[in-house]
This record gives sequence, C-alpha cells and structure tokens, in this order.
Amino acid sequence: MKPTLVVLTGAGISAESGLKTFRDSDGLWEGYNIEDVATPRAWRKDPQLVLDFYNFRRQNVRDAQPNAAHKILAELESDFNVHIVTQNIDDLHERAGSTNVMHLHGEIMKMRSVLNDELTYPVAGDIKLGDLAVDGGQYRPHVVWFEESVPMIVDAAAVMHQADYFILVGTSLQVYPAAGLVDYVPDHVSKYIVDKRIPSVGHYSNIIPVEQSATEGMAAVRKLLLDCL
Repeated sequence: MKPTLVVLTGAGISAESGLKTFRDSDGLWEGYNIEDVATPRAWRKDPQLVLDFYNFRRQNVRDAQPNAAHKILAELESDFNVHIVTQNIDDLHERAGSTNVMHLHGEIMKMRSVLNDELTYPVAGDIKLGDLAVDGGQYRPHVVWFEESVPMIVDAAAVMHQADYFILVGTSLQVYPAAGLVDYVPDHVSKYIVDKRIPSVGHYSNIIPVEQSATEGMAAVRKLLLDCL
C-alpha cells in the first residue's frame, strides 16, 4: 500500500505561474482592495464590480500554466497516495495531473446560484448580471469570500490526520481557518515546509524547512521523499 502524502498549498505555488497573491506588498489584490471585491458586503454593494474582478481573475487563470511544483505533486502519485488541500481557487493542480484535490476556498472555474451554495456549474467565460441559475438566483463565483464560512474545513482536517508525510508549500499560515489545519497533522509525521520565507510554525514537531521557491523546493522535497521509500 502506498504511504499517504498530504499537501497543503497556498498562493505561493501558483505565483510562479504568474498569478498574484493577495498579500503583495502594496496591500492590493490585482489593484483592488480586498474589502471591495471579495466579501459579501462588496457583493451587496456593487455586484458588477465583484463580477468584473473575478471575470478578470478567471481570464488570468485560463492564461496561466501549471509550473514544475504543480507537476511534481502530480508525479508523486506514482509512489504516494497524494491528497492535496489547496487554498487556491485556480485549477492548476488539476491541469498538472493531480487527481485528488480539495479546494478549501472554492473554484474560480465554477459558478453557483446565490440562493443555493450547492447548485454549481462550470464557467468558461464571464459571469454577467442577469445570468440566472435554474432556481432563479443570480450566478456568483463559486469561491469563499472573506467573512464567509469555509464548508470544507472539517473534511480537510480529517485528511490532515491521515498523513504519513506532510508538505506545506506556498502559504503564509496567516489565513484562518486554513492555517489551523497543521494542528491536525500527527506529531510524529515529517512536515516539509517549502517557502522562500519560512512561516512561523509554532509548536509543531518534526519540521523540515526548505527555504526555496515552490518549484525549487518541491524538486528538493521529491528527492527527500523518494529516499524515504
């Protein structure tokens, strides 16, 4: 039986594919204040602005390509039972070939009715005001906004608990509740932390810091993991 490798990824893994993180130095996300485009309040105030922002981001995701870090994680499925839990709303893990991906914060390539969180559809182009689901609700991006609950967090915690090996790559551990998921990884499990700036990992044991970019760091971690087999 293959050992279970659990991976928690954040914006840093997709940054090398050209997708900006929302914690860039200017405090803006693609030139917008987060409060104006990524909260329920923003949607109530100006749904057109919110749709425009996510339509723009969706185009960016379509134009981006999976990088070496995404591809390494997909290739590791040959030797490990890989579970990816991602904070990212892009589909780069899937396009790289990963087959078991849980999106904590939703998926930008899907849309849903404002009246039913579970009524989702794929979306390739733009979402427009007046585009309605079968239940009559306006379509919105299928993403979890700030100030909204994270429905997948309980399932994600259960996945963490299954880890024989754990990788944290490209996340600052500043966004909750996702940052708290590391608490559910068993203490004895080796925890590889890949980031150009290693985040504070508090009281966790068996930490193996890999202070490199996602692409360079994942190449190093792949070798370390395969040497464990």
